[in-house]
Amino acid sequence: MFNSLTERFDSIFRKLKGHGKLNEQNIKESMREVRRALLEADVNFKIVKTFINEVSAKAVGTEVMKSLTPGHQVVKIVHNQLIDLMGSKNFKIKLHDNKINKIMMVGLQGSGKTTSCAKLASNFRKQQSINPKLVACDVYRPAAIQQLRVLGKQLSIPVYADEKQKNVIKIAKKAIKESENSDSNLLIFDTAGRLHIDERMMKELKDLKKLLKPDYIFFVADAMTGQDAVNIAKEFNDQIEFDGVILTKMDSDARGGAALSIKAVTDKPVVFVGTGEKISDLEEFHPDRMANRILGMGDMLSFIEKAEANIDMEEAQKLAKKLQKNQFTFTDFLSQLQQIQKMGPMDQLLGMIPGMNGKAMKGMKVDEKEIKHIEAIIFSMTPMEREKPLSINGSRRHRIAKGSGTSIQHVNRLLKQFEQMKKMMKQFSNPKFMNKGMLPF
Repeated sequence: MFNSLTERFDSIFRKLKGHGKLNEQNIKESMREVRRALLEADVNFKIVKTFINEVSAKAVGTEVMKSLTPGHQVVKIVHNQLIDLMGSKNFKIKLHDNKINKIMMVGLQGSGKTTSCAKLASNFRKQQSINPKLVACDVYRPAAIQQLRVLGKQLSIPVYADEKQKNVIKIAKKAIKESENSDSNLLIFDTAGRLHIDERMMKELKDLKKLLKPDYIFFVADAMTGQDAVNIAKEFNDQIEFDGVILTKMDSDARGGAALSIKAVTDKPVVFVGTGEKISDLEEFHPDRMANRILGMGDMLSFIEKAEANIDMEEAQKLAKKLQKNQFTFTDFLSQLQQIQKMGPMDQLLGMIPGMNGKAMKGMKVDEKEIKHIEAIIFSMTPMEREKPLSINGSRRHRIAKGSGTSIQHVNRLLKQFEQMKKMMKQFSNPKFMNKGMLPF
């Protein structure tokens, strides 16, 4: 997520911070590079022009020029401008337990709309008083109804569907009537997608909106389509007027242009981002946190929230004590990797840590399939080797590789990753590092 842009910004601002004093020429050159970086990230060119003009105007001010740390002041200006660009406030969804809440999901075919319905339902179910139900209103795409049924079964969330009925208005009416006699108080409507803007289907959405009077309409867009997603979002908003955007496949998009452009173009905020294929891979979109990630400042708040939701805090406290005494072992390493796996892909988690830019993360990515190799290697170690990794010399590495069915290269890589993770975990245990308000300005 934003990997390319983060690396470019890191290079630009490192050079800028190297100047003891800044002048208009320094700033102009830096802004030219920022402009190029944003355009390469597939940000709308009109938005880039406005962004650069506003940052430049603030950067050449007396306060920055005379500052003892002018480079840091420019970074701060860019940080604030990025927050304004993506939306200065978080979008708050208010659901009520004393009525049937309704959410409509709209968007192009293939954008991940049906999966997003399930992810959203799972997300809202965490609220004690909310009992979601999925409603299948996509009667055109083959297997769309079956896909929703399968997702609902996986999550134990009810699905209303009628394969014999092709009129979505009638389907919606029956779904609402059925829900009046159940404990479901949130209906999420999966509507028909389209390969392009289609007048007939758009009319169907308008009619459905008129019937439902939904509490929220979310436009689902594939982040990898970049400015195409932004342009389609504008057309949908002009005709349907949605409330917010869900960007899917953000884990696969290193550029992030859609996330940076969509608010400025549609005046509607990004509400959630899909960060993987798992049902749990849906994050609330926080403009300030995202600005931190883009500028390589990490996102400790999101990291902490993920940790609190997935990690046994009692075990974490025991581990912190062991780290302070430098007693971190391979048994602990394996346990932590398995818990971290629950939080999401390793590269995404590392990207939330301040200072962990693309260069710093090289060699630290752990593929989920690689966990099996790691388990085999650790299980091939003797109890003494797991407790004292420094004892693993050349002959021991050869034996471990043979016993685990891997190679000496695999074993060497794991030993290196172990030392890196040991340092990283020790850093986490530092109370100063865990200060939620920390920013490197």
